Amino acid sequence: MNTIRSFISIPLAKDVLRGGVRLLQRLSHPGDGIKWVPTDNFHLTLKFLGEVDNTEVPKVCQAIREICQHSTPFELSFAGTGAFPDISRARVVWVGIDDPSGELTRLATELDKKLADLGFKRESRDYTPHLTLGRTKSGSRRANPEVIERLQQEQDVDLGIMQVSELHLMASFLDKQGPTYQVMDTIELG
Repeated sequence: MNTIRSFISIPLAKDVLRGGVRLLQRLSHPGDGIKWVPTDNFHLTLKFLGEVDNTEVPKVCQAIREICQHSTPFELSFAGTGAFPDISRARVVWVGIDDPSGELTRLATELDKKLADLGFKRESRDYTPHLTLGRTKSGSRRANPEVIERLQQEQDVDLGIMQVSELHLMASFLDKQGPTYQVMDTIELG
């Protein structure tokens, strides 16, 4: 049995991606204790699946298709910075996402339910739309004050608006340099 570390994501529009790259250049400094996401790995995660048996991938793709056929393209805007669990105890640094139609949240919820029927673990928390920029490195409980200050200086950043028209089922391969991603399937909305 071969397994593939997998997740469902939305690719970023080029303008949003460029804005994210510029933001990361302003936020990241050597030795700041954050493992910043490599800019070629930027994506919007809808659901992390974990290790998926390669024979199950077609069933996962079919489940995603069934959810996507009831959706039409929608807009998201990327603006503001923040952190999880909160800014004073920042462990995950992010850009906020406004989902005015509610479609992103609906997709994430429906995918979670549908994939639970295939045996995937349900999310323990409600979906909170965000674009992850970085995480504290192992052993660090929270971001240092300089990172938090830079993050607060960017709280009004606007990366732009994009149209979402497709989802990707992604494979993630881990090595010493970090993860590399490969698109296994593209599923269009509608």
